[in-house]
Amino acid sequence: MILGVFLAGATSASAPAEAGIFRLLLGSGGAAPQNRDWSNVTSRKVVRFSTRYEPGTIVVSFADRRLYLVTRPGEALSYLIGTPVLEEKWSGVLKVSDKRVDPRWVPTPDMRRKDPSLPVLVPGGHPRNPLGRRALYLGNTLYRIHGTDAPWTIGGEVSNGCIRLYNRDILDLYNRVPVGARVVVTYDRFHNVASAPRRARTAESSPWRNGVLAAN
Repeated sequence: MILGVFLAGATSASAPAEAGIFRLLLGSGGAAPQNRDWSNVTSRKVVRFSTRYEPGTIVVSFADRRLYLVTRPGEALSYLIGTPVLEEKWSGVLKVSDKRVDPRWVPTPDMRRKDPSLPVLVPGGHPRNPLGRRALYLGNTLYRIHGTDAPWTIGGEVSNGCIRLYNRDILDLYNRVPVGARVVVTYDRFHNVASAPRRARTAESSPWRNGVLAAN
């Protein structure tokens, strides 16, 4: 079971005026995708990127359905994401306010009013935890960049506001991004510039890791 989350409190991110009806996504995708071994699935690649963003900046493009981590001027790591459904999309600039390993998931009172069958709490590390194995918390909102318990949904419009990655990708991103990192969420498209560099390096050789530039 996967659930997006709603905005909590004041934030610099702008949410739609009409949030729409609450969506409970069960991660249904048929027996074949559910039974597949997703543990090593990754979408990560090195791409050219806009030079207007400083290294260390996360850029989330709903148009591309990609998250870009800028690693050096003109270059980024690109990850496929699951985006919010249309009426829950938002844009703005936030910072990573917290990072958690095996985050627990607690449905809000509003969620439980709309669906009383929801559990009070899903403990961290549980195989059906909607947040997966890692989560980056955005500002003072309940928006997250996180993993998933239904990886076959990545690439679609699937959440109530959060940004989902394959679990292997969120493990990688988590280790590269420090608390305080700038996160730009936008409808802008970068597909035309986010192409593989002429002399492509592997993602593992990217210089940005654990919040610092590695020595070359």
